Amino acid sequence: MKIKKRRHLFFSVGIMCHNEEQNILNLLKSLRKQSYWRYIKDIIVVSSGSTDQTNKFIKSFAKTHRKLSFINEKKRRGKAHAINKFLVQATKEIIVLISADLMPTEKSLEFLVKHFYNKKVGIVGSHPIPMNDKNTFLGFAVHLLWDLHHQISLKNPKMGEMIAFRRVFKKISDSSVVDEVNIESLIKGQGYKAVYEPRAIVYNKGPSSISDFITARRRIYVGHIATKYEYSYSVSTLDNFMVLKCILKNIRLSPTFLLYLIGTILLELISRVLGYVDYRFKLKDHTIWEVITSTKRLK
Repeated sequence: MKIKKRRHLFFSVGIMCHNEEQNILNLLKSLRKQSYWRYIKDIIVVSSGSTDQTNKFIKSFAKTHRKLSFINEKKRRGKAHAINKFLVQATKEIIVLISADLMPTEKSLEFLVKHFYNKKVGIVGSHPIPMNDKNTFLGFAVHLLWDLHHQISLKNPKMGEMIAFRRVFKKISDSSVVDEVNIESLIKGQGYKAVYEPRAIVYNKGPSSISDFITARRRIYVGHIATKYEYSYSVSTLDNFMVLKCILKNIRLSPTFLLYLIGTILLELISRVLGYVDYRFKLKDHTIWEVITSTKRLK
């Protein structure tokens, strides 16, 4: 009996960036070290309105890596617009989207892409782990939110930071604030399965100031409620009962833990109130993200 060999899953990688000089080269080098490097058909970097050395670093890397293409947007129009430009140029059916301020581990892309041998799988999410110091208040807050994201995603997958998906749509809305959620809803709406891959670890850096924390969480909440009301799609992390259940499961009876927990909940509530007001009364357009510099240095 002749055993049929699996066909290799070649894929396109897209990186959207704006003023990412501190991490873009590190990210590109980490892609070169990926176990699935040989299956990456093309890497397309869309730089939107960058005014630092981001473009210089990308061009330098492209000189020695023929897989890399560079799209320079003179004017910054938002991440969703950049993603749509990438989708026009990408050559493969399987797409991996990576934010420029991340650092994937060596097998992250392999763990993501292998799921597409299953024809029912349409989108796969990674496991983001922050590099912030857990012993500080904001470090605790950032770790708590991503820990909750991880625990909830194990039961009800939620996409974030780095995703892989089948290209079964042409574009996302240019006004999208949370691109991963929009893509998740588009793909699941066509009957495909969403999968969370905890082994596909990607490191990020959370905000290190209260104002930056609120800015980020406010924007994310605007995106989540916009998707809920405009596309009738709710992400799993908006399930407050599930969030509370995970918090109670991991609660520790130490004064510092409880104080930090209460502080984090208060910051999240403030962010959500501000986000709701932004959305309800159209007070602030979050399509073009406000740059949070404290999240850009991963070391």
